[in-house]
Amino acid sequence: MKQPLHILCVDDEDDIREVVQLCLEMDGGFTIDACAGGAEALAFLAHTRPDLILLDVMMPGMDGPATFAAMKQTGMNVPVVFMTARVRGAEVSQYLDMGAVGVVPKPFDPVTLAGEVRQLWSASLAKPPGLA
Repeated sequence: MKQPLHILCVDDEDDIREVVQLCLEMDGGFTIDACAGGAEALAFLAHTRPDLILLDVMMPGMDGPATFAAMKQTGMNVPVVFMTARVRGAEVSQYLDMGAVGVVPKPFDPVTLAGEVRQLWSASLAKPPGLA
């Protein structure tokens, strides 16, 4: 039996964290941890390494891009997928140029989320380390 993927969901909205957790846990192929913001996520990551991080772009305090930059500064090499309503072409390109492995548009489809996450995880494995 394959080991479930360990996902960290970082979003300031309780409802989003709960829906992501429900969708992925119901699928059966994931274990989920959740944090309500960037600072909390960095503290969590100091002692735990998930397989993939779902990271909200717009959060109060430390937003998603600042959180991702802080992760990279500490040498953490965990694949990041931004979750955001800001999905214009230039915005998506900016997230990918930062080194994200993908973007999940909000609102996301709860029915297809597990498949999207699995696909993005597979894509992250094919991406050579250190390349943005």
